[in-house]
Amino acid sequence: MKLSKKNPLIIILLGKSGSGKGTQADLLREKFGLDYIGSGDLLRARGKKKDFTGRKIAKILAEGKLIPTPAIFKLWSDATEKLKNKNSFKGLIMDGNPRKILEAYLIDETFGFYEWDKNVKALLVDISDKEAIWRLTKRRICKNCKEIIPFVGEFRKMKKCPKCGGELMPRSDDTIAAAKNRLAWFKKDVQPIVNYYRKTGRLIRINGEQSIEDVFKDVLKVLK
Repeated sequence: MKLSKKNPLIIILLGKSGSGKGTQADLLREKFGLDYIGSGDLLRARGKKKDFTGRKIAKILAEGKLIPTPAIFKLWSDATEKLKNKNSFKGLIMDGNPRKILEAYLIDETFGFYEWDKNVKALLVDISDKEAIWRLTKRRICKNCKEIIPFVGEFRKMKKCPKCGGELMPRSDDTIAAAKNRLAWFKKDVQPIVNYYRKTGRLIRINGEQSIEDVFKDVLKVLK
């Protein structure tokens, strides 16, 4: 696959919490040299600024609530503008967005404006609700750097954080009730997005209940 600034690959990653889409995002970035826009990273960075918006975002994140669309869309727009001006740009992975069907429409308009609408793929890493609950209640977090370690593949055997060597511990908010709440949100807000990309012929479904390596092999097959 020959990618360039004039022919970029745009991947929108979708999947339930615990599906392993973040791991696949890392593999795709390394394989194709793609840039990355993750809602979580953008919001955490913006929440560190001490102006009104930064304080408001930090408060909403601390309460575990959803950031309003205008606030997150401003961050996406600023990030895409920077990438549009990047000479080495080959493509983009979007993870954690869109979160609502309205945002899917806005992102489509944005890609059209930036002339990135020719090669857009919506990649769904699909797992069952049962699998999602099992993974979410088993995953761990690094005590030092707060890296989240998924409970899939080789990650299950890890005793120390792969990034800093810190101690791994269960996440306090990864309860069965919390996992069910995440799944309810996916069904209510994200499933309409999945349906939208399916109807517009851009959805690619991948079986996420395989090893990390096999999931990635399937992803590469459909992208080629």
